[in-house]
Amino acid sequence: MKDMNIPYIAGLVIRAQHSDSDAFAELYALTYNKVYNYTRHYLRDDFLAQDAMQEVYILALKNIGKLNDPTVFIAWLNRICFHVCYDMTQKNRPQNDCQVLSQEILDIVQDPHLDTNPELHYQQKDEYSRLAEALEQLPFNEKQVLIMRYYNDMKLEEIAAAMEISRSSVKRYIASGQEHLKESMKG
Repeated sequence: MKDMNIPYIAGLVIRAQHSDSDAFAELYALTYNKVYNYTRHYLRDDFLAQDAMQEVYILALKNIGKLNDPTVFIAWLNRICFHVCYDMTQKNRPQNDCQVLSQEILDIVQDPHLDTNPELHYQQKDEYSRLAEALEQLPFNEKQVLIMRYYNDMKLEEIAAAMEISRSSVKRYIASGQEHLKESMKG
């Protein structure tokens, strides 16, 4: 999407907001490949990726009228795509698996000099809850990269390809996201 003509897309969005189905069809045609590649990388399943694509475009069509700034359509669509994929992975993941992966992130962000590791089951649940809350508060790209890396076990190259950013940007988002999580988890 790096070479997308933003004014042209914004014009299509405005037309789509006024019930022009041809304009929405063109938006779909312009973004289909990127959305599919993202969902395929994120979900690692062709069938789930196709289901996610359908959900993304249904949500986009239903909510396009709420988009105040048509020039941010691509970012808005990316956000919908991320949330659809994230929700699908949460529905399909056993609860224990999520806790194991959360523990991996907790091990990274916890201060080794403080006795913050929960020893009792209810304390551990509180830590997971705090981690989930802290993760939600992160800037969008940091949250997205950490979820892909630690919850979906994606490689740096896969994340870079899915988000259409460089590998070094992925590393930078991981590092800054971990730092932000460390700060949030201290309190």
